Amino acid sequence: MSDVILELNELHTHFFTDSGEVPAVDGVSFKLHKGEVVGVVGESGCGKSVTSLSVMQLVPNPPGRIVSGEVNFKGENIAVAREKRMKEIRGNEIAMIFQEPMTSLNPVYSIGNQLIEAVRMHKKVSKKEARNKAIEMLEIVGIPRPSEVVDEFPHQLSGGMRQRVMIAMAMSCDPEVLIADEPTTALDVTIQAQILDLMRNLNKEQDTAILLITHDLGVVAEMCDRVVVMYSGQVVEEGTVREILKDPKHPYTKGLIRSLPKLYEKEQKLYSIPGTVPKPSMDHVGCRFAPRCEFAWDRCVEENPDLYELGAERKARCFLYDEKEKVTEGGPQYDEADPRG
Repeated sequence: MSDVILELNELHTHFFTDSGEVPAVDGVSFKLHKGEVVGVVGESGCGKSVTSLSVMQLVPNPPGRIVSGEVNFKGENIAVAREKRMKEIRGNEIAMIFQEPMTSLNPVYSIGNQLIEAVRMHKKVSKKEARNKAIEMLEIVGIPRPSEVVDEFPHQLSGGMRQRVMIAMAMSCDPEVLIADEPTTALDVTIQAQILDLMRNLNKEQDTAILLITHDLGVVAEMCDRVVVMYSGQVVEEGTVREILKDPKHPYTKGLIRSLPKLYEKEQKLYSIPGTVPKPSMDHVGCRFAPRCEFAWDRCVEENPDLYELGAERKARCFLYDEKEKVTEGGPQYDEADPRG
């Protein structure tokens, strides 16, 4: 499609450690359209953050690096771009908001100095113009007394205010893509709602495409157009928010939805997916979710399923959706709990 602004194609990012090669991102593919909000969800350690860092070429090397695949930004494969080109892209065309702003803001420089640096790095403006732009951006993201805050230091601001500063910095050069890595995790629910409203408004007013990395399905339901579900370094399901939340296809996604507390049920025991996430390994055989899946059969432990097409940008990595699969003796036994719906 002509409006695809960012496309990951079979992206592999590995870490080379003393104990061996670790495939943190193992063949991830998805698309982000202009003006769209896509959520990437999954348990801690599933590869969400490493995927976002790979897009920006910010994976620390050593020990990690992109070993294969493509990150196509407006048709250009930036996975192989030189550092000079990436400096032009980062913050200017693709911006990123990190989970903990205190580790992203330099404690010895004022808020204004850091915003001014971000603006002047990509825009040919004077220091005075950059300062005015910094104050304007602080005002846009809802920070009170922006002309005073611009001269304050990160430790003088609350967590919510620091996150607003990070958003102001990210949006200061009008990027076409904004990557938000768990932007509300460390904030209380009131501030979280304000930050989400702010991101939603920026998306609508500036038509900025947003890649939202999160484990919070409530945030996904509120913010996103489409959802990519990751498990153990791979995409296991993809679809619209309504499709994923109302009719999940992959057994892992079904487990995530079942684990959410129900508002109108009393004396309930929360569901949890049995087992634990497997450690990433180059030697893994079969479906990554098979040891935890109640629908697994022989084929699941012998082969890794493809990401099967179920419709327009609707996919699931499960043999239950392999059209060539026949129900035979010893094969999958379907019942009323059939994850195919």
